[in-house]
Amino acid sequence: MKIVFFGDSITDCGRDRSDNASLGNGYVGILHEKLKNLYEDVKFEFLNRGIGGDRACDLAARVDKDVVAEKPDVAVVLVGINDVWRKYDSGAEFDLGAFAAAYEEVLKKIKDCGAKLIVVEPFLFDVPDKKRLRREFDPMLGVIRAHAEKYADAFVPLDEMFAGVSQCVGIAAYSADGVHPTHRAARLIADNVIKKIRLFL
Repeated sequence: MKIVFFGDSITDCGRDRSDNASLGNGYVGILHEKLKNLYEDVKFEFLNRGIGGDRACDLAARVDKDVVAEKPDVAVVLVGINDVWRKYDSGAEFDLGAFAAAYEEVLKKIKDCGAKLIVVEPFLFDVPDKKRLRREFDPMLGVIRAHAEKYADAFVPLDEMFAGVSQCVGIAAYSADGVHPTHRAARLIADNVIKKIRLFL
């Protein structure tokens, strides 16, 4: 089974882009090890195609090369936080309509190539300097959920999940900056994505 993971830094997570087999040290690598142990008789091929800083428009620009051309059995898409974050860290305009169009293009092209599509919802922890992102982030989540309902074979609602678990042990256990996951959070992401991948095994 060939699985492509497509997204931003949360997917990328330090992978060696000169090494096609590098999975990084985030949820993709964790997920790979867990799946191999769970299904020793299944031959998996994992491709990490995350690039730190990418937005939906960046994924749309490279989806043909990085996903469609690979002819995956399953594609996992996680993107969105940079689309709103760029407004606050570099003054880039956030256009919800433009985001929606780019995001839909990515999902549609993946579905049209015959892959099973898992949409993973981006997440945002309400740390003090990130709370203002919610003004754009929540409407963006609405777009992602609507497109996921239309195109995805499975959906992973991370924002809701992390909002719940962080109330129990605190945000710091899951993210230092409100955006990037700790190793503990990466394990949770991996576990929740595995549940969806298992639907197609």
